This record gives sequence, C-alpha cells and structure tokens, in this order.
Amino acid sequence: MIRALKALFNGFLFTSTYIGCCAVIMAWQTFVLFGYRVNTVLLAFIFFGTITSYNFHWYLTPTLAGGSTKAVWSVRHKKLHAALFLLGLAGAAWSGWQLLDKWYWLLLTAFVTFLYSAPKIPLPLFRSLRRIAVGKTVFLALAWTQIPFILPLLFSTIAWTPVEHLFVFNRFFLIYAICIVFDYRDREADRRDGIRSLVTALDDAGINRLFWSSLIVFGASTVVLAWYGAPGGAVLMLAAPGVILGMLYSYARQRQSDHFYYFVLDGLMMLSSLLLLVSGLSLNL
Repeated sequence: MIRALKALFNGFLFTSTYIGCCAVIMAWQTFVLFGYRVNTVLLAFIFFGTITSYNFHWYLTPTLAGGSTKAVWSVRHKKLHAALFLLGLAGAAWSGWQLLDKWYWLLLTAFVTFLYSAPKIPLPLFRSLRRIAVGKTVFLALAWTQIPFILPLLFSTIAWTPVEHLFVFNRFFLIYAICIVFDYRDREADRRDGIRSLVTALDDAGINRLFWSSLIVFGASTVVLAWYGAPGGAVLMLAAPGVILGMLYSYARQRQSDHFYYFVLDGLMMLSSLLLLVSGLSLNL
C-alpha cells in the first residue's frame, strides 16, 4: 500500500502535474487578488503549457544526469514524458486557439519558456545558448513570472496600476531567489554540461549575496505594497513564502532530495496563492 502511494506521488510530482497545478493556482490567485473575472481558458492554457514545457525539458535531460531520483525516474519513463508532451501540446493548441486575440503575448510566453530548455536540444545552434551567462536562472524566473502573474493581468486590463506593477516585481524576486537555490544544487552538473549562469560563475559567498539581495528586494517590495494600502493580512501572506525560504536556505544547500526541491520549494511559489484564496483577501485598492 505504501509502495503504491509512493509510486502515485512520484508520478504526480515527476510528470509535472503538480507544478502544472501550482501554475494554475498562482494564476487563479492573480485574477482574484485584483478583482478580475477568472479566465478559465487561460488557466487551461497555463496548465497544458506547463505540462508541455516540463515534459519536453525532462525528455531531453541526459540519461541519469546526476543520478537523482527524478533523473532516474525520467529515464525509465521517457515514453510517458513524450506522451505527456504531445498531450500538453494538443491542450495548449486547443486553448491557445480560443485566445488568438492575444496571440502575441502567448507567443512571447512560449518563447521565454522555450529558452530555458533550448540548450538541451542536441543541435549546435541551441547548444550555443549554454554560453549565455545568467541565462538559465533568469529565463526560468521570467517564465514563472510571465505565466501565472503577468498573463492574467494582460488578459484582464490594459491600464495597470502601480500596485499591479509592484506585485509582478515582488513575485519575480521571490521566484528568482527560489531559482538560485535550485541552481546551487545543480551547479556542478551545469558546469559539466557547459551551461552558464550567475550561480555557476560565482563562488559560495557570491551566491549567498545574490540570494539574500534578491530576498531583501522581495521583502522591501512587500513592505511597499503595505504602504500603498494593501490589507495587512494579504501582505503577510505574500511575505510568508519568502520568510520560509530564508529559514530553509541553509538546509536546502545541504540537501539533494528531489522530493524536497520539487515539492517543498516549488510549492513555496504557490503558498501565498493558497493562503490568499482561502482567506478571500484581495489587493483591489
């Protein structure tokens, strides 16, 4: 029974179904937080697009890269990754067709997301992207800011308020800090593969400065949201994942567990979304 439950959990986590659900919850929160009508077709596009991107990424990941639990699972389930990639692509095409009036934003989102996995494609043109310094971390943080936070706002209004700009800025630096922790774990593998980023270029002291600087900017922008008049409870919930991330930083640097990284750290991205949705608070000032 326990073995079956573990297999189900690994399937949910490692097929990227979990991170797809995280993306939907985060986007849903953005609509609700600012009092906009929830666009269910866009939520479907976000879910299928996430499934497409992540299964494409893991299908291209080299055999037993790093020997991690996730890498071993992915090697054993290459055909499943391929099938989910095709299924996600079909779902993204179906939902994207219904959103053609905003095709340029969907195309930009697809391009930013593609840049993260492009260096894994075994062709000289794409392999050359590995030499772009800072690329990996920034591309991923941009994608995870664009998809669940910027897209819902772009589909809802053309007249952004300062609070909406600040909210996106705030979320980027939280996600960037999380990406730094991931890249710290993967930096030796990235160096072997020739993938460059700020994390592979910096020493431990430099990485620490980069992480804490990102978290400080995140914290400062959260305080500014309160200055703009956001409810105190909402501000605390927005700040919660950053506080927890700071507390987990030393622990995370010593851990290699895929379950910790892909469940706990990825889950931090949607933590405030869950808290805000349950509480019913908003920033609709």
